[in-house]
Amino acid sequence: MTFQKRAHKILELLEAFGEVEIRQLSTKIGVSEVTVRRDLTTMAANGLLYRTHGGAMKISEVIKPVSFANKAAVNLKAKDAICKKAAADIIDGDVIFIDCGSTAFRLCQFIKNKKIKVITNSLPVVNELQHSAVTVNLIGGEVDAARQAVHGTMAQEHIARYHASKAFLGVDGITAEGLYAGSEHEASNTLAMASQSDCVYMLCDASKIGKTSYLKFNDLSLVNILVTDYNGPEVNEFGVKGISVFSVNA
Repeated sequence: MTFQKRAHKILELLEAFGEVEIRQLSTKIGVSEVTVRRDLTTMAANGLLYRTHGGAMKISEVIKPVSFANKAAVNLKAKDAICKKAAADIIDGDVIFIDCGSTAFRLCQFIKNKKIKVITNSLPVVNELQHSAVTVNLIGGEVDAARQAVHGTMAQEHIARYHASKAFLGVDGITAEGLYAGSEHEASNTLAMASQSDCVYMLCDASKIGKTSYLKFNDLSLVNILVTDYNGPEVNEFGVKGISVFSVNA
């Protein structure tokens, strides 16, 4: 069976069920799980579906546009390992911030059964945590359609009203010199959430380490814990700066 025919069948199953597992697809289509994984990765890169930890999910054009789904699918294994490690520190009763980054979004799958409160500016996070044990507080303000996130002055005022035990955030780049963001909106939300939290977790796959971006918005003092799959020389530099580094294998 050609890739095109397999892809057509996968999309039919997603249309019928909304979400499918790799094992289910392998049985239905009659190919190996290795082939299914490869097909799902290709289809996610083309914006045809959203890649989950154990399979795939139909993309909702309202909540999970193609651009966000594609970004979330990049470095999926590393992001899941990072978020699984971070989720182990979340306990019942916690109040946490989760930002609108694609890495932090992957945290949702590991916290659905926890009795916690999540404050977020991410529409995909809200969608993912519906009908779970989690209580969700959506930050108010202007919606950025491309980022599927809420930004602006009202968002900053909303964040300032709440206090969290932990914040799980992402950045576009992190070096020994500081933290970098792709826009002032993203930087403002990161700073606001961090300032209202007892402990700040920065979730960064290896592609973000040593990388600079448009805006350097803070030094490393903002971060308490860095969770990453990177194990290069910058790790020691982060330690010298007072950051605890949680390393994962991906």
